[in-house]
Amino acid sequence: DVLKPTDVAAMSYRGHAVYIAKGGDLRLMIAELYGKATGCARGKGGSMHLVAPEAGVLGASAVVGTQIPIATGWALAAKKRATGQVVTCFFGDGATEEGCWAESLNFAALHRVPILFVCENNGYAIHEPLSKRWATTRLCERVATYGIPTCRIEDQDVFAIREAALRAVSAIREGAGPAFME
Repeated sequence: DVLKPTDVAAMSYRGHAVYIAKGGDLRLMIAELYGKATGCARGKGGSMHLVAPEAGVLGASAVVGTQIPIATGWALAAKKRATGQVVTCFFGDGATEEGCWAESLNFAALHRVPILFVCENNGYAIHEPLSKRWATTRLCERVATYGIPTCRIEDQDVFAIREAALRAVSAIREGAGPAFME
């Protein structure tokens, strides 16, 4: 596996797959979706606020981009505590338009925190295509200006994605600091 059980993941309101892949309890997730008190957020979070600290799931945020600074802070804490944890933060392309995105990238690079930023870029934020939102689609180029290594995978090849993630996480574990995948 690329991530260890002790590693941490942060995600947005579409983080069901991350929750399950990281080891979140499926029964607790389904109970949460039905608003039951036995759910992972005691039935109060619903589909958009899945959480499983016991599995290393920081929790999903329904506000665009807010998981990014939280994950970056967790990565700083992991570095300071020397836990060996890697934090992986999943978000959509719309989150890269939030101010906290640039601030978090700069902070992560400056402090060389153990975080992998993963942008699941589907080319839309809300209902607006990239061509109407970005002057350039070269997101990796923008990230690289912070001195963060980047990788872009366009063909959705799950094996290529896994290999790229493994390379990035291995470098992070060796102290290289943050990395970015699109």
